[in-house]
Amino acid sequence: MPTSSASTTDSAKPSAAGGVQSLERAFDLLERMADAGGEVGLSELSAASGLPLPTIHRLMRTLVACGYVRQQANRRYALGPRLIRLGESASRLLGTWARPYLARLVEETGETANMALLDGDEIVYVAQVPSKHSMRMFTEVGRRVLPHSTGVGKALLAGVPDDEVRALLARTGMPAATEKTITTPEGFLAALEDVRRAGYAVDDNEQEIGVRCLAVSVPDSPTAAAISISGPAGRVTEAATDKIVPVLQQIAAELSAALVSQTGG
Repeated sequence: MPTSSASTTDSAKPSAAGGVQSLERAFDLLERMADAGGEVGLSELSAASGLPLPTIHRLMRTLVACGYVRQQANRRYALGPRLIRLGESASRLLGTWARPYLARLVEETGETANMALLDGDEIVYVAQVPSKHSMRMFTEVGRRVLPHSTGVGKALLAGVPDDEVRALLARTGMPAATEKTITTPEGFLAALEDVRRAGYAVDDNEQEIGVRCLAVSVPDSPTAAAISISGPAGRVTEAATDKIVPVLQQIAAELSAALVSQTGG
């Protein structure tokens, strides 16, 4: 029986991992587009991926037809609006998975626990478990903030090369939320070096006067994520920091293992 033409195309070839090669290639291109800031040309994708231009053109044409990529007037390609729904659903699910771990943070530290992601140039809070103390803070699920004034922002950007951090800060600016907000790239890069050295980040009245935040990144998370505790500066003291940070790091490691397991990593 003759072999159909479809079975000889990229879409029908099995990958080395036993999946469908064209799907793996399409997702790889989407991730490369995201890494490049969301907009690229075909030649850039070809150089980065090692795929021939005709193959990339076929894959991008399919992604455009499905709404996951759109072609700009300048002929470059940008991530499409249908990805927003997928990303928002994934963020909500990630927050749901994190809640039991945040609840443990609250139980062990007595302070409000948060989880945040780096979404483009912004920090978005995707989960929160409030402390039993009645103190309302600016952090809430769904809120978006610039990274330079938050503990979670520092924790997340500490893993990013300095030149990329500078480029992000140039795009967002560094407005002051309080008189203690870091407002220069040099000052922020120095703070990130402190984070790398200490293994945790501090927001010391930089987003909200009277509030201190301690944050750590979630290692090996499928998307860049951090967890934190926030509380009054009078409770989240230097002495309290010495006790809280090991708890944060331990729970971040446990959450990481759970996320990797959930996502099949």
